[in-house]
Amino acid sequence: MALTPARARLDACLTRISNPSGEGQRAFTRLYPEEARIAAAAADARAKFGRTLGPLDGRIVSIKDLFDIAGEPTTGGSVVYADAAPAVADAPIVRRLRAAGAVVVGKTNMTEFAFSGIGINPHFGTPLNPHDRSRIPGGSSSGAAVSVGDGFCDIAIGTDTGGSVRIPAAFCGLVGFKPTQARVPREGAMALSTTLDSIGPLATSVADAALADAILAGIEPRAPVLRPSSALSFAMPLGRLFEKLDGAVTNAFQAATRRILEAGARIVDLDIEPLLSRLDEIGAMGSISAIEAAAIHADVLRERADDIDRRVVARIRGGSNVPAPQYVRMLQMRAAAAAEARRAFEPFDALILPTVATVAPTLAPLEASDAAFSTANMLTLRNTTQFNMLDCCAVSLPLPGEGLPVGLMLVGAHGSDQRLLDVAASVEALLAGA
Repeated sequence: MALTPARARLDACLTRISNPSGEGQRAFTRLYPEEARIAAAAADARAKFGRTLGPLDGRIVSIKDLFDIAGEPTTGGSVVYADAAPAVADAPIVRRLRAAGAVVVGKTNMTEFAFSGIGINPHFGTPLNPHDRSRIPGGSSSGAAVSVGDGFCDIAIGTDTGGSVRIPAAFCGLVGFKPTQARVPREGAMALSTTLDSIGPLATSVADAALADAILAGIEPRAPVLRPSSALSFAMPLGRLFEKLDGAVTNAFQAATRRILEAGARIVDLDIEPLLSRLDEIGAMGSISAIEAAAIHADVLRERADDIDRRVVARIRGGSNVPAPQYVRMLQMRAAAAAEARRAFEPFDALILPTVATVAPTLAPLEASDAAFSTANMLTLRNTTQFNMLDCCAVSLPLPGEGLPVGLMLVGAHGSDQRLLDVAASVEALLAGA
């Protein structure tokens, strides 16, 4: 079925964004309405003459506020970089989106420097969850999730260092894809952790996420290939990643896995606790993200720490005093664990588990208490961050249900991105027919 013309869809998006009673002002840190209208009109003109640039041509896309746009500073959800030197060129992923005909509507709000799974931003406000405005959207790609969930765009581009695409996707009822890190170029993106950062899309379907991923990765887009249920093979990593689950998460996950089994797929238990214990050893030495963020943001931490979210400052400063030999050892241990994970996960189409242990928490208690924030942040990040450390690809799918959204995470072995997207689309179709 043909899409409504791009200009008409863009105008509808801009109307929703500008609604003073909505989340548009908090979801975006910058808008490009005039440029977007020109791009949308060009897409419509190409469509009229059958000269489309591909399946992304004319689709409305938002990008996280840490990607370079030529001529403006890249601020990373912070006020301390507002007067930074303007970017001299668009980030490679932005160039690829534009070349594919995407209509870039604006930059989305985020946790400052992308350093939490909650999504709170004290400078620009916290965009609220589309399913319950008293609740967080998840982070750090908070505005990205709300921009899709509230119909401000078709697809959002975020980053995922410890779950920052998958967590807001889970909390907001969306699809979120984290690729194997090397799949998408990270130049022109403000880093949090050069070791762990990856770039991926949030969308309302696996097909749209796969399309955006292909453009970001610079490969030929294709629709995911559905596989028969009887050909699907999953591993369930029971253990700590299944502890402290909300009742709603447990119920939705059990219903989904029951449906998958009834359709003829195979699910077996896989003990990854020894592997997670090796990651614990690294964590006891320090946080790779905090160490690298402390180096990346050293100047503003030294000169303008009072202008930065105090919780972000505290987490980054935790990495400031780790000795260099210890940091190098952590990287070596991480590489060894990632290689072991690839061997262990390769025989399966995917690991299957809840994306997050809980539904989206309410915002007010997390704003009021540092202790409550820290506890919620750690639990929110627990399941997702393991697989950044292991350099896997992973996708969060929304599970059917009547209450708050719950995410199902499928994790693929390093480099199995295309297979994982095919499997995710197969599971999506299977659950939709339940």
